[in-house]
Amino acid sequence: MKDYDYLILWLDYFNKNLPRAKGRRVRKEHAIFDPTLSDLVEAAKQSGYNLQQEQINDGARFPRRAFVKSGYIALPKKDNVKKNILLTKLAQRMLKNRTRWSKH
Repeated sequence: MKDYDYLILWLDYFNKNLPRAKGRRVRKEHAIFDPTLSDLVEAAKQSGYNLQQEQINDGARFPRRAFVKSGYIALPKKDNVKKNILLTKLAQRMLKNRTRWSKH
């Protein structure tokens, strides 16, 4: 798996507890508290991505917070999809899933 063929999406991009300087990439109203890798994988599957096990890394550490285990997924790049738009789309799905589960 070559890195430049994939978009790397870290859990820290979606963490509402983090400021942007520590790695959050989505707006606070789209972020969730303490996202899990299963939250991110589920949102990616709902967005039409079929993840293989080698595209999921749960033991990796985000470079800005190397003292905390984080994790990431690697999604294949598509020509017409920008990373920021994909991040927002996944964040909204994660937020919707999280609020749906908390209501049950």
